[in-house]
Amino acid sequence: MKYETAMDWKQSKSRRLLLFGMSGVGKTYLSKLLRDAGNWFHYSVDYRIGTRYMGEHIVDNFKLEAMRNPFLADLLRSDSIYIASNITFGNLEPLSTYMGKPGNNNKGGLKISEYLRRQRLHKHAEKQALLDTTHFIQRAKDLYGYNNFVCDSGGSICEVVDPEDKNDPILTKLSNELLLVWIKGSSTHSNQLINRFKAQPKPMYYRENFLQKKWNCYLYQQKIDEHDVDPDDFARWIYGQALQERQPRYAAMARNWGIVVNADNISQAKNAEDIVDIIAEIL
Repeated sequence: MKYETAMDWKQSKSRRLLLFGMSGVGKTYLSKLLRDAGNWFHYSVDYRIGTRYMGEHIVDNFKLEAMRNPFLADLLRSDSIYIASNITFGNLEPLSTYMGKPGNNNKGGLKISEYLRRQRLHKHAEKQALLDTTHFIQRAKDLYGYNNFVCDSGGSICEVVDPEDKNDPILTKLSNELLLVWIKGSSTHSNQLINRFKAQPKPMYYRENFLQKKWNCYLYQQKIDEHDVDPDDFARWIYGQALQERQPRYAAMARNWGIVVNADNISQAKNAEDIVDIIAEIL
């Protein structure tokens, strides 16, 4: 690990964290607390994915939809209007919209082949965005004078690395530069996330072998053709299983590459100093 003891952490003039855990557990909230202190640089992996690596795909998808409207199509062809993605740290909807959900086209679904293609694009983008972290550590210091750095990773980080491989290239590079911290949610957190997701299903990234297995299982259980799948129903069905599938992968990341902080404990933090102290206690 980057910091072996509490003293290493507390005395360091350059504190670097990578927060990971399931989406909605508080990674971005904690990153904002650190950023608001004024001496921390906040690097969002999802934002990097949606701008640097998936930005063109996202905008092209917007344009494809606009071209179906004759009025907008003429304006686009004559360069009379400009379409862009307004993705932010707090609003990743443009990325989610592009990822989509598989199922019935009349209900907004994608063909499974197209869905898998977009999933593969996301996998490549997430790997690259994670590897870019070390570049941004140096960039934050050289350009802005920030010595302290927090990487706000996406919930799917555990899907694009092998936490049991001691030579995993991404985790090796990250752990050499940052302290990896699992924000571990409780069963209550999981139930809250599932209920929230049921109310508003959102696109997700899944490992391809897991996704293919669950897709075939869903079709078999429902006794339907892939073109008849309700996109939201499938999204709800697979989400809870994905949360369970990710827990041991997060745990392995923490066991082999970092530390664990309970979400309930760190949610009590009111400022950057509280976060620093909580991590020192764990170390």
